[in-house]
Amino acid sequence: MSRPADPKARNALIGAARAEFARRGVKGARIGDITAACGLSKGAFYLHFPSKEALFGSLVEAFLGELERVGQERMACLERFRAEHGHPGPEDVSARTERYRDFLRLQAEQDRHMLELMWSSREVLTALIVGSQGTSFESVMWDVVDREVDRISQEFRHLWGCAMDTPDVEPRLFGSFVVGTYLLLARQMGRLTQKPDLATWASSLQRLMYEGTAPREPLSAAAFVAGPVSVSARTPPPPSTRRRHARAANPHRPPRKRP
Repeated sequence: MSRPADPKARNALIGAARAEFARRGVKGARIGDITAACGLSKGAFYLHFPSKEALFGSLVEAFLGELERVGQERMACLERFRAEHGHPGPEDVSARTERYRDFLRLQAEQDRHMLELMWSSREVLTALIVGSQGTSFESVMWDVVDREVDRISQEFRHLWGCAMDTPDVEPRLFGSFVVGTYLLLARQMGRLTQKPDLATWASSLQRLMYEGTAPREPLSAAAFVAGPVSVSARTPPPPSTRRRHARAANPHRPPRKRP
């Protein structure tokens, strides 16, 4: 009769494996090190998982499932907000209207959920970002990145107006900027030993994203043609100022006699 699987042993193996995957990557992780870290045998490992790749695959699948849930929750909240209040536009941002402040709080709260997921999955994210090369998991993170860039680009178009022919910031560039920021935060989380203030992170990031990309008055064409004023084109200082500058540069020079 086969020995029943112990859920406590499974959880211990998962915890040890997460740390090992983050430290050594999927290829470099060793089952012996995973089992030694939690005081179990290799037999106990194979009782729960057929291979280290299968264990990592289950971690990635769980993370992607949670990522999908958080994304769907965000979209549902945004749809409810738009139905009840309409979508804030540039004038709301510039005037910091109540609708914009409510929208910002909603987005910050949803971002906090995302950051909480990233924190709880930081070892898996670290392994996906820097430790999955040469494995079947190599493209997982970049598929997620592409989807998030598309989502944020669409959200950006909604905010600043879908009919803009020449927005100040190209939507996909903005999406890449935002996703790149979160990717770096995920990498940073993998190095932290204490949990940061994720609510403050979320609020700061949202204000930076929306207020930092608000449309501005375009510069006139003349400003680009004229360019910076050259030294020779500047108005020369009066003679008295020139004399003071000359004396300061050469204090041993005798003063000029006036006629």
